[in-house]
Amino acid sequence: MSLNTGQSLTVSGQDLTKNGSSSSRASWEDARTVLKPSTPTRKPKPPKPENAITIAVSARVLFTMEKEQQIYEQQGMEDYIKYQVEHETEPFSPGPAFSFVKALEAVNAQLRELYPESEELFDVVLMTNNHANVGLRLINTINHHQLFIERFCMTGGNSPIGYLKAYHANLYLSADPIKVREALEEGIAAATMFTPEKMTEVSETQLRVAFDGDAVLFSDESERIYKAHGLDKFFEHEKAHENKPLDHGPLKCFLEALGKLQKKFYAKGQRMDCPIRTYLVTARSAASSGTRALKTLRSWGLEIDEALFLAGAPKGPMLEKIRPHIFFDDQMFHVEGAAEMGTVACHVPYGIAQRVTKRGIWDKETSSAPK
Repeated sequence: MSLNTGQSLTVSGQDLTKNGSSSSRASWEDARTVLKPSTPTRKPKPPKPENAITIAVSARVLFTMEKEQQIYEQQGMEDYIKYQVEHETEPFSPGPAFSFVKALEAVNAQLRELYPESEELFDVVLMTNNHANVGLRLINTINHHQLFIERFCMTGGNSPIGYLKAYHANLYLSADPIKVREALEEGIAAATMFTPEKMTEVSETQLRVAFDGDAVLFSDESERIYKAHGLDKFFEHEKAHENKPLDHGPLKCFLEALGKLQKKFYAKGQRMDCPIRTYLVTARSAASSGTRALKTLRSWGLEIDEALFLAGAPKGPMLEKIRPHIFFDDQMFHVEGAAEMGTVACHVPYGIAQRVTKRGIWDKETSSAPK
């Protein structure tokens, strides 16, 4: 499709000339439907960062960029940038975080209907250490997929982690485990997102988020007892401390943010039709160690919609039934199991379990690679 200086438009091999004739005018109007503007109009105003629940995502989890990554790794940064610029009109395909972001936008649409003036909304920020020259392809891709992402951070090779607090990030998702650890060290909820070979179809109208308990929502206190002294001592410890709340884990603040928005729907009588649903999917046993987990959530003033105590059973089959947009766990064994069943799973590299995992098993990305 091309437009020359004589106002002749070529669409799929057909020349259309804009002039005064009725037939040509009709053809010109038909052609205008093909020439969609690069920037969609009538977008809602983004909320102020201090009022929003900000989700920071890297380019490589929002979109599929495997080919581009290979060019960077094999040919270097200059060829990578050149390729991106040459292909900037070609949109990227959706990545593992895409459905999650679309679900956030679906929740926002319902919140705007109920609370037109409120800025308590999800806000997605694209955080990437890509060069700004790659920005046009990212913008074109976002507009192509009709995503509402207005805030970008492109750091030209430097780590974007230092900007997360400035963007008021409540959650950071990346393909780079090194950057995720850096974010966690800064006190920001973060996880490494993996792409399953097949992705389960998920709801387009209800956001579903599943969490592991220990070392994700809760601290790794109980996990340490189990690792050091075994299962029986773990049960004894939990029974003795069932009325003592666990300390918070790295993702507690994100569950808290979700609960805050859920209550806005509850206030309008939509508890049973709430477009946000949360799940606790834990290897704990209900009778032996579940009491402390539930009492901890209650002490925080937080609710979980569904609690699944699996007593050590695999999590993948349960997650396949839940069909969450995202699942967080601190152990790669469960992340792999979830991914095998088609769930988009994220690894939270926090707590004692990381010390007993073979170092570097999933650290396939380099810290300098574009994200």
